[in-house]
Amino acid sequence: MTASHDTYESPLVGRNASREMLQLWSPQKKFGLWRRLWLELARCEKELGLDRISDEAIAQMAAKLDDIDFDQAAQWEKRLRHDVMAHVKTFEEAAPAAKGIIHLGATSQYVGCNADLIILRESLKLIALRLANAIDALATFAVQWKDLPTLGYTHFQPAQLTTVGKRACLWAQDLALDLEEVEYRIATLRFRGVKGTTGTQASFLTLFDGDHAKCEKLDQLVAQRFGFKETYAVTGQTYPRKVDAAIINTLAGSAASVHRICNDLRLLAGMKQIEEPFEEEQIGSSAMAYKRNPMRCERATGLSRFVISIANSPLATAAEQWFERTLDDSANRRLSLPEPFLAMDGALLILINVARGLVVYPKVIESSVNAELPFMATEEILMAGVKAGGDRQDLHERIRQHSQAAAAEVKQHGRPNDLISRLRNDPAFAKVNLADVLDARKYVGRAPEQVDSFVAEVVAPIRQRYAKELGAAADLKV
Repeated sequence: MTASHDTYESPLVGRNASREMLQLWSPQKKFGLWRRLWLELARCEKELGLDRISDEAIAQMAAKLDDIDFDQAAQWEKRLRHDVMAHVKTFEEAAPAAKGIIHLGATSQYVGCNADLIILRESLKLIALRLANAIDALATFAVQWKDLPTLGYTHFQPAQLTTVGKRACLWAQDLALDLEEVEYRIATLRFRGVKGTTGTQASFLTLFDGDHAKCEKLDQLVAQRFGFKETYAVTGQTYPRKVDAAIINTLAGSAASVHRICNDLRLLAGMKQIEEPFEEEQIGSSAMAYKRNPMRCERATGLSRFVISIANSPLATAAEQWFERTLDDSANRRLSLPEPFLAMDGALLILINVARGLVVYPKVIESSVNAELPFMATEEILMAGVKAGGDRQDLHERIRQHSQAAAAEVKQHGRPNDLISRLRNDPAFAKVNLADVLDARKYVGRAPEQVDSFVAEVVAPIRQRYAKELGAAADLKV
C-alpha cells in the first residue's frame, strides 16, 4: 500500500467538494489569516500610538504572511500543546523583528474567531454562487418545458395537471428562498473584533494607558481592514456561538431543498419521465447492465441528509457555552463548521450538473397524462353534455358508472383506461366533442404564464446580481 492510500481521507475532499471550498477551509487559508490578523493588529496599534512596534517589525511580518513553516509549527504545538502560541512562535522565527509584539494584547480567539468569521463569510458567498447557478439552470429548463402538460401529484397520487416547467419553478423557488437566507447571513455577519481575553478589552486599556476611545477605535479599525462594518457589541472570549448555529442551519435549509428536488427527480426517473444526464460509458449497475440509476441525485440526496443531520451540533455547542467560554467548542467546531460547507458545496455542484443536463421524455409523460386524463376531464364532459341539452343528474350518474367500470379495467385487469370509449358508445354523450375535451392543455390552468412570471419576477433579479458568476463549471469529480 502506498503512502498516499494508507490513511483515511474524507470523501468530502476526494469526491465532492470543489477546490475553491477546500481552499477556504485549508490550513494555508486559516493560518495565513492568523498572520494577517496579527499584522493588522500591530499596524492599528502603531497608528494609535504604540511606538514600540517598529516599521521593521511590520515589514517582516508583511513579507511572511503566506510563507508558513507548518512542520515547525507542528513541533511547537507538540511542545506547547497550544496551537495559537505554536504559530506565534513560528511567525516570530520568520519575522524576528516582530518578536514580542506579535499577538500584543490579544487572546487566542482574536485570531481564532475572527479568522473563522472571515472564512464563514467567504464560504457563504461561494454557496450563494452555487445557489444562483442552480436557480439559473432550473429556470432555463422551466422556460423550455413550460407548456408540456404533466400529471400533478398530491400524496403521490395523480392530481390535476400542471406542466413540466411549472414544477421546475417549485424547485427553483425553494432555492431562491435559500439564497435570500444565505444573503441575509452574509449581510448581517459581524466581526468579533479586538475584545481581549474575556471580552472586556482590559489588556488594550492597559496598553493605551486607560484611553477608552483608543480601545474602541482599535476594535473598529481592525474590523474595517477585513471588510466588516460592525463588530459584535459585546463578546465573551468568543463571538456568540449562536452565529455558527444560524449559519449551519441556513445550510441545512439549502440541503432540504436539494434533497427534495433530487428526490423528485429520482421518482420521475423511476417513472421514466425525466432523467439526469447519463454518460456513454456510464454503468448503472454491476449486475443489471440495462439500469440507468440516478446516481447523481442519489449522491446529492445523501450529502444533503448529512448536512441536515449535522445542523444540531452547533446548536448544542451554543447551549453548552459556560459564562464567557468553555473549550469544548473547539474540537467540535473543527468538524461542524467545515464539513457542512464541503458537503453542501458538493451537493449543489451535483444539482447544477443535473439541472443543466436533464433529459425529458415527452411521449412517456403524454402516455401518463392520457391514462388519467379521462377521469380529470369528467367535469368538463359533464358541463359539455349539459350545454348540449342533457340532464345534469342523469349525466353525472352515467359518468360515475362508466368511471368505476373503467377504473376496474385498469386496476383489476391491467388494461388501458377505456372511459372515453364507453362515453362515446353512450347515446347521452353523442353531441359532446370528446376529442376537444381531451386536450391536456385545457387543464394546466395558468402554469405556462406562471413560469414566465416567476422567471421575470424572481429569477431575473438573481441573474442580474450574479451575472458574472453564472455558467460556472459544475463537473463531477467522480
